[in-house]
Amino acid sequence: MTTGKKILDIETIHRNVNGGWLRPAVFGAMDGLVSNFALMIGVAGGSQAVGAENTTAIVLAGFAGLLAGAFSMAAGEYTSVASQAELAQAEIDLERKEIAEDLELEIKELAKVWINRGVSEDVANKFSEELSKNEDYFLNAHTSEEFGVTQHDLPSANLAAVSSFLAFSVGAIIPLLPYMLGQTEITYSLILSLTGLFAAGSVVSLVTTRTWWYSGLRQLFIGSGAAGFTWLLGSVIGAAL
Repeated sequence: MTTGKKILDIETIHRNVNGGWLRPAVFGAMDGLVSNFALMIGVAGGSQAVGAENTTAIVLAGFAGLLAGAFSMAAGEYTSVASQAELAQAEIDLERKEIAEDLELEIKELAKVWINRGVSEDVANKFSEELSKNEDYFLNAHTSEEFGVTQHDLPSANLAAVSSFLAFSVGAIIPLLPYMLGQTEITYSLILSLTGLFAAGSVVSLVTTRTWWYSGLRQLFIGSGAAGFTWLLGSVIGAAL
């Protein structure tokens, strides 16, 4: 017991390299913020080029961008994840069929995986044969080794769609908040959006090795650059109309 406790005490706790739920949530919100902020800034640049800032056009563009972007993200994620899950399920069903048709061959196949990793042939064969007595575990071992998923961890298309819709909407509504609170100048939206960009970038540092201020400034520069370029294009197009 003492030895086991020592091992646990010195074991390094690693961070989740995939970022878990935090990564897609933050990047979804960041996508919504950057795209809608840039859209609204572009409309503002275009309206200023023709004489005056058109608050109505900016707000309408913002809400249209929020809804269009959120539904587009949700639809894209649903289709992508559903297709991925269907393909994985088809492969799992095929593997289950192969196990039912030739169990001995599948036992040898799984044993070979462990032999290639340095396990002795005798131990690998015994382990694979023992595992084959439990149909679910044996199937999961095969599918996990062959294509990286099991029958119990297939992604949910509905969850992916709803999560994407909500994450994008949270980011996209930030540039609209000043207008919803009664402000009519793009300056307030600009300040709040830039603050949001820095904050979102800082949160990303939780799943990277970068410092919070580096991640925050990096996202601030990227987002403001996208918005600035869109504003410039909006001004040019507005002046040409």
